[in-house]
Amino acid sequence: MFDTNEYFDGKVKSIAFSSGNDKATVGVMAVGEYEFATSTIEHMTLVSGKMSVKLPDEVDWRDIAVNETFIVAADTSFLVNIKEEASYLCVYK
Repeated sequence: MFDTNEYFDGKVKSIAFSSGNDKATVGVMAVGEYEFATSTIEHMTLVSGKMSVKLPDEVDWRDIAVNETFIVAADTSFLVNIKEEASYLCVYK
């Protein structure tokens, strides 16, 4: 039902859940820069805090607003810069 995940020496933590074919995580990230790899399409929404993202096909960092969702393609990686502790929702497609 629920799985807990911890990455980057505990600086990123999440709870994963699924219902039927729907899968998602909710989590928190400490200040820092992180690289994540994807295996499916991810729809990531910033819930609180300050985040910038650098997606695979983008040259520049992009600030993400609270409640903004960005989409990351499957089988790729992306960079996240957390400027203030942040929480997020990630839905996997």
